Amino acid sequence: MADIRRIKRRIQSVQNTARITNAMQVIASSKMKRAQDRDISGRPYAEKMREVISHLASQMIAFHHPLLTQREVKKVMVVHFTSDRGLCGGFNANLNRHVASFILEDGHPATIVAVGRRGGSFMRRSGVEVCAEFTGLADSVGVVDIRPLSQIVIDDYGSGAIDRVYLAYTRFLSTATQHPTIYPLLPLKPGEREEEKIPEYIYEPNPAQVLSGLLPRYVEMQIYHALLESIASEHSARMVAMKNATDNAHDLIDELTLAYNKARQEMITRELLDITGGAVALTG
Repeated sequence: MADIRRIKRRIQSVQNTARITNAMQVIASSKMKRAQDRDISGRPYAEKMREVISHLASQMIAFHHPLLTQREVKKVMVVHFTSDRGLCGGFNANLNRHVASFILEDGHPATIVAVGRRGGSFMRRSGVEVCAEFTGLADSVGVVDIRPLSQIVIDDYGSGAIDRVYLAYTRFLSTATQHPTIYPLLPLKPGEREEEKIPEYIYEPNPAQVLSGLLPRYVEMQIYHALLESIASEHSARMVAMKNATDNAHDLIDELTLAYNKARQEMITRELLDITGGAVALTG
């Protein structure tokens, strides 16, 4: 009897867990669709801006700007995008390991700008310097919301405190696939010059002014797009993780229900044997 009660309590507990994970799956699924739409719609703009900036820089070889300065690498900065919450499978762990391996292989002193609690706490435990941490960024975050982060990157690189800047985020490929990515943000590498090709763009008032104005916006846009990629990947990973958790809970419920039915059948059989034995003893 005690085993039956224990199994029944466990079934109820797993059923409650399944309801919670199913609800989280539904919520993550609805957020995932919006995040994916924002990410995919923003990709062409980010890629075209990267192309225009690279083309401009290739035409302005003698142009000097703090964000184009090439220096000997003494210290690097990694803008590390993770989530504030867990329950999203290997989303945070995979990127944390990827960034840690990158820092070890790079060999230069590194400082982290953590976007999300999970990345910041991991880096502090690993002994890596965390110079800034941004948390609580909503799914509806805009470019204005990440300007303080962009300003840290621009100021530190422009002052010479940092010699390289990388973006570490999880690139969204599909609902089931997200890929940890480290993208070199600064210094900007000019594209290859093609002397015989007719220029594709006409810059007004002149290329130097356009490039000076676009470079800070370029940094903002690349950081913003990396954040959109990270948000879309997070919700996709959480939806898949909660679906797997719900499926596993249902499988466990089926196993426990089978064990419960077997235990109950054994109890009924023992009671019938006791009744039969008692009846035989009375008649004998």
